[in-house]
Amino acid sequence: MSSVVYINGELVPQEEATTTVYNHGLLYGDGAFEGIRAYSGKVFKLREHVKRLYASAHTLMIDLPITREEMEQAILNLCRTNGVSSCYIRVTITRGVGLGLDPRGVKDPTIIIMTEQLALYPEEMYKNGLSVATVSTRVPPSQCLEPRIKSTGKYVANIQAKLEANRMGAGEGIMLTLQGHVAEATGDNIFLVKDGKVITPPPYAGILEGITRNTVMDLSKDLGISMEEKLFTMFDLYNADECFLTGTAAEVIPVVLADGRTIGDGRPGEITNKFIEAFRAYTKVEGAPF
Repeated sequence: MSSVVYINGELVPQEEATTTVYNHGLLYGDGAFEGIRAYSGKVFKLREHVKRLYASAHTLMIDLPITREEMEQAILNLCRTNGVSSCYIRVTITRGVGLGLDPRGVKDPTIIIMTEQLALYPEEMYKNGLSVATVSTRVPPSQCLEPRIKSTGKYVANIQAKLEANRMGAGEGIMLTLQGHVAEATGDNIFLVKDGKVITPPPYAGILEGITRNTVMDLSKDLGISMEEKLFTMFDLYNADECFLTGTAAEVIPVVLADGRTIGDGRPGEITNKFIEAFRAYTKVEGAPF
């Protein structure tokens, strides 16, 4: 049976799910989105994702026609309707319909919710690790674009960075700040381990504070692992004992090679594996049931 897509309160068969060519999100990338995961009949961190979506919408001055609670219920209902148990959920909002940059002429915000089966990386990469490469595309500084807005338009830079990484044969691209500090991967946050301590870039490095990132930081307290938000460079990454990435689709995945340099002993490290196990265990107990 074909799955359905939520579009502005209606459930539409996937093959019939369309929007107008005058959609401001299509014309100018004027919108925001969230990627969410469901595990075994529960949507992981649903409230946190929806809260961030509405914060993005409020900052962009997009007045959504449904409440947060109604959005949560729409997501849960779509999962039920599509008969999924574990899946990737994509929620996209746009300002609405209208031609021209001036938002005053744009009406009727668009809300689209989809469910998909998505495995970003094969399971062997979680056991063996992946390679990353530094890309020339930099993260936009926060003076230009607020990084806490998960906006659709911003991601053209991430796509350019991903294209660079693909051309270099790397599993992911590492984006730097204009000052040369490590910021994030194209769709994930980055952590390194040195002498038993975990370091991750701070929000003022222009990163998106990922839901998975924050979950890992919380889990570090339960695991008794030291965690610090701190600026670092590729030199620090090359000489780290361990490195891993976090993201909704990626979960927690080890990095074993950066720009041709072996990280640690070239295998996923002990602390990285602890976070992988702890995160996967947490997804089994946390979530909104549907």
